Amino acid sequence: MKDVIIIGAGPCGLSAAIECQRQGLSSLIIEKSFIVHSIYLYPTNMQFFSTAELLEIGGVPFTSPNDKPYRHEALVYYRRAAGQHGLDIAAYEEALAVEPLSDGSFAVHTSNLRGERQIRCAANVVIATGYFDQPNLIGIPGEELPKVSHYFGEAHPYTGMKVTVIGGSNSAVDAALELMRVGASVDIVYRGDSISENIKPWVRPIFESMVQKDKITLHLQSRVTEITADSVIITAKDGGTTKLDNDFVLALTGFRPNRALLASAGVTMDDDMDKPEFDPATMESNIPGLYVAGVIASGRNANEVFIETGRGHGKLIADHIITKPKAEVKELN
Repeated sequence: MKDVIIIGAGPCGLSAAIECQRQGLSSLIIEKSFIVHSIYLYPTNMQFFSTAELLEIGGVPFTSPNDKPYRHEALVYYRRAAGQHGLDIAAYEEALAVEPLSDGSFAVHTSNLRGERQIRCAANVVIATGYFDQPNLIGIPGEELPKVSHYFGEAHPYTGMKVTVIGGSNSAVDAALELMRVGASVDIVYRGDSISENIKPWVRPIFESMVQKDKITLHLQSRVTEITADSVIITAKDGGTTKLDNDFVLALTGFRPNRALLASAGVTMDDDMDKPEFDPATMESNIPGLYVAGVIASGRNANEVFIETGRGHGKLIADHIITKPKAEVKELN
């Protein structure tokens, strides 16, 4: 029986485990993939918006020669932080359901890569599952085609291809610039009047310059309404349509948290924003002993919680757990 089971080995889950460890609480992290899987899924050459200091957890310094660290540096850093604190991580084990028990403890039902199921028990559970596994689907004909991806790794596979990027955020702009550099023909389609105001300030002028030089074609106030094997149909705000020859589509339309585990435990959701009910001072949900950390605590707008804010949730949780009397709990056989 652990004092705490943390579901999710992203930065916020790791931080929660470290803070619990500092308070003398035994913990186990259950992770269906591997440590900081979400960061691994970021584009290969991605540079963070945050400084290294704002990404630190557990008092482990994050040193970088760059003003803003890159994805590969973050992977190294979080591996080092987990190792330095000796965190107990069950990788490639998926939490299927969280079951509150009559004595106030929890049974976490899991399955590993071999399909073997087991039940792990804890007095408290922290759900820190992030959001990168569930892309926001557009819901248009052709979105299921193999030429369509909601993830962008690196530009090399698209060399010389005609690529349509859907979206107007940092991920879309970064992808477009990388694609242009390998000789891809790039169209960006975005429903807004202009690209996002939150584009990295050192990237925006480069992007705008490439648009002005016709190196990237920007379609504003427009939507992709159909994808075929060799084209995309773009519909403008005024109803006019354009057909573009196309080889690949990158639908970089964001992601949303998976609420299945919260629902399995009976956590109350806000009807409007699909946001779990929790006390922001402790991160405890309406189910005593069940906590949320990181982006899972946000509503449908996953961008309201970042690593630099979510990393502090673990301390709130650990500080609250140690104020509670330890429950008399029994192991499940």
